[in-house]
Amino acid sequence: MHVAIWHNPRCRKSREALAYLREKGIEPEIYEYMKDPPSPAQLRKILGLLGMSVEELLRKQEKEYKELVRGKALGEDEILEIIHAHPRLLERPIVVVDEEKAVLARPKERIDEIL
Repeated sequence: MHVAIWHNPRCRKSREALAYLREKGIEPEIYEYMKDPPSPAQLRKILGLLGMSVEELLRKQEKEYKELVRGKALGEDEILEIIHAHPRLLERPIVVVDEEKAVLARPKERIDEIL
């Protein structure tokens, strides 16, 4: 089983999810998306695995959301480009198993749904 986490080490929830995986004896591949932002194509694939809309994947409290997204009539492609340019907008952490299943690990126990 291959497990990956889209991780932001500055985020408490992300650190908790990583610790939770390690407590279960899983050492995931760590994808620090803030250093290497996901492409729109990668984001589209994750959305499909999560079964979520792009709006559900946005951190609406962020300044970039208020400036670039809120109140604007944007399509999915435009929002994916904005997330790519401003990865802080991406809700986290995301845990992916075998590139076939994914979950937004909030709370961290949601990880159990895909293991």
